[in-house]
Amino acid sequence: QVQLIESGGGLVQAGGSLRLSCAASGRTLSSYAMGWFRQAPGKERDFVTSISRLGGRKIYSDSVKGRFTISRDNAKNTVYLQMNSLKPDDTAVYYCAAVFSSLDIATSGEYTYWGQGTQVTVSS
Repeated sequence: QVQLIESGGGLVQAGGSLRLSCAASGRTLSSYAMGWFRQAPGKERDFVTSISRLGGRKIYSDSVKGRFTISRDNAKNTVYLQMNSLKPDDTAVYYCAAVFSSLDIATSGEYTYWGQGTQVTVSS
């Protein structure tokens, strides 16, 4: 019901910045909490951040607090992840995800729809 297409991944030096975008089709995002996850080679897929359906609530993993910012533009059906002060440990495939939400809450829990992932590589 929801298709997610990511863009903005690439190669960046440590200390640099990158912005990821996740554009949705099939449904408007106004009723969906959105999240970003990442998976480094040989590691589990980890939660990064989430934003509530109306954008009023956000949560971040401890590893990215103060460096990453999640935002959304429901009129454009797009969610963004602004990544600053990037570190080599941030290197991973980044996935956006969506879950229907009847309340304006962010969640690190279960998600229903997933993007295909976009590679972010941070050089030292």
